[in-house]
Amino acid sequence: MTEFDYKTCTGCSLLCEDILFPDEDSISHAKNLCRKGLAHYQALFVERTGPLIEGKEASIDQAIEKGAEILRNASAPVIYGWSNCTLEAQMAGLALAEKIGAFVDDPSSHCEGRLMEMLLSERIPSCTLDDVRHFADTAIFWGSDPSSTQPRHLSRFSYFPRGSKRQKSYEEERTCIVVDVRESSTAKLCPTTTYRVPPGEDLQFLEALLAVLDGKIPKFGDKKRMIELGSIIKKTEYGVIFPGPGMLISLQDKMDRFEDLLRRLNEITTFKVLPVTEQYNSRGFGQLLFERTGRTKAVKFSPSGEAAAGPTLVEAAKEADAILVLGADPLLDLPAGLARAFAAAPLIVIDPRRSLTADLAQVVIPAAISGLEGGGTALRTDGVKISFEPLMKSEQPTDEQILTRIMEAI
Repeated sequence: MTEFDYKTCTGCSLLCEDILFPDEDSISHAKNLCRKGLAHYQALFVERTGPLIEGKEASIDQAIEKGAEILRNASAPVIYGWSNCTLEAQMAGLALAEKIGAFVDDPSSHCEGRLMEMLLSERIPSCTLDDVRHFADTAIFWGSDPSSTQPRHLSRFSYFPRGSKRQKSYEEERTCIVVDVRESSTAKLCPTTTYRVPPGEDLQFLEALLAVLDGKIPKFGDKKRMIELGSIIKKTEYGVIFPGPGMLISLQDKMDRFEDLLRRLNEITTFKVLPVTEQYNSRGFGQLLFERTGRTKAVKFSPSGEAAAGPTLVEAAKEADAILVLGADPLLDLPAGLARAFAAAPLIVIDPRRSLTADLAQVVIPAAISGLEGGGTALRTDGVKISFEPLMKSEQPTDEQILTRIMEAI
């Protein structure tokens, strides 16, 4: 490895490409890694899993064959996860889903799925993170906290950097606005432009903002502060809203009103929307699925490979007689009732490390860690395709190789 051999970090969906490893044997000496990226790279050395069948050691060939057997005999298979896999693995997984007639979904479907559909169908305007760095003078973090989920977001793109148009950075030319239920780490950077919203009342805040933009007195929140927010927005030259789970879960089936807000904002000035996805290739799976099916979540493939809107994840998990999990840990992350439905079905897990889901799985197939031990491509949170090479070699196959072998064995 040369002094200038930069690598891409797959610790979050920013996919930072400026990571320098002067000495690959000492991760702690890496340059430009945030705290989340450092933890991601240190995972190379933490509780790696081996091939298991019913909790007993097996060869990787045996584990792949057993996983293929379970899926081959399943009448209602589910493939879940996807967000921490390369585009190549996701394409191989979708090919497998078409072959066996599986239901597919990912962790973002309960909050980001609707927003992603609106972005990909161009119902709301978007931009790249590079556009944000160069042109944005107002950033609104609504229900999102990039200081925690994407630690380099503000320093590389949205608040602190100097771009081609915004040469004076946050000191004079950028405004940070936070809308959240709590004082997040991001909110501490801009206490005078933080707006606290009670849980579940984002729609009321949105309606009040629309009223202010139309010159009316708002009926929600501090009227004076809402009018001040309207004034900031009207003076904006190029604004970007970064919605997060807090806002998206709160609005749920009211996202049409968010579309109305964007339409009104763009009658006044320029406003774009960028999601704050956490897993490194969540955007990639949503976009691949949309291009294939016109949907970004909960898709059911028929045995002939035709795709249609599927049942909910809860319904699919309860009916499943085989669940393949890759790039996720649903027994840790999902609500208890849904996690129990997952645990009740035969589980096949593809994962580089031990996890709660892997510990309860009938079959565990170890994989190389993407970006660390395996290369590939992914879509950054703004849809820009990023290619990356592995940091070091691994004896484990990649997710893509495992999925290809499973499909060949079915």
